[in-house]
Amino acid sequence: MAEEAAAQARADSKKPSGGSRALKTLPMLVVLVLLAVLVPSFVARVYAIPSGSMETTLHGCTGCDNDKVLVDKLTYRFSTPQVGDVLVFARPATWTNSELGDPPQPTGALGRMFGEIGSTLGIQAAGETDLIKRVVAVGGQTVSCCDSRNRVEVNGQPVDEPFVYYSAEFGPAEQRPFGPVRVPEGSLWMMGDSRNNSVDSRAQGDGPVPLADVIGKARLIVMPFSRFGPLAH
Repeated sequence: MAEEAAAQARADSKKPSGGSRALKTLPMLVVLVLLAVLVPSFVARVYAIPSGSMETTLHGCTGCDNDKVLVDKLTYRFSTPQVGDVLVFARPATWTNSELGDPPQPTGALGRMFGEIGSTLGIQAAGETDLIKRVVAVGGQTVSCCDSRNRVEVNGQPVDEPFVYYSAEFGPAEQRPFGPVRVPEGSLWMMGDSRNNSVDSRAQGDGPVPLADVIGKARLIVMPFSRFGPLAH
């Protein structure tokens, strides 16, 4: 019996203590937390579409099953946005008009971390002052509206935009005249696909969006599952 007790004691002494086990798992937890924060911050993130300004390319409205899109945050680190791209951007500080308000944002490192994780999983909207629109003109181009067929013109040439939609709820199927406006270098002229239901670069007090405010390119509709698939550009 004494020999068995001694053998058991030696075996127990070789088992890692609770403290040592915690120390071994701590690095893994740190890595997981960093991935949860860094991936949505620098690589990709899921954004909820809160309004109908991109109908029917993207669905979004109060009380409906809003689309959630995966936004690629790497592409524009190596290239610049092109006409026709659908992208997410932070509402410019100079804009005085928007479809969205300024809801309180989570404060503190922990609150921001859980906000990032929640938006990545599609549990909550990410950055409710961020907007999603389509690039209509880039820096150096001149944009105006409209020609005799109600089309936007870029550098004096009409542009066919098959994705444009007009909601009967918001008036006649026509675009509001504007311009011509020369888009400054380093900026983008952004407009929603739902042309009579979008507050965008056309709005008084708004204007071109600086490239510095661009967050990423919308790539994929991830929810609802019935609409899962690549985003048509």
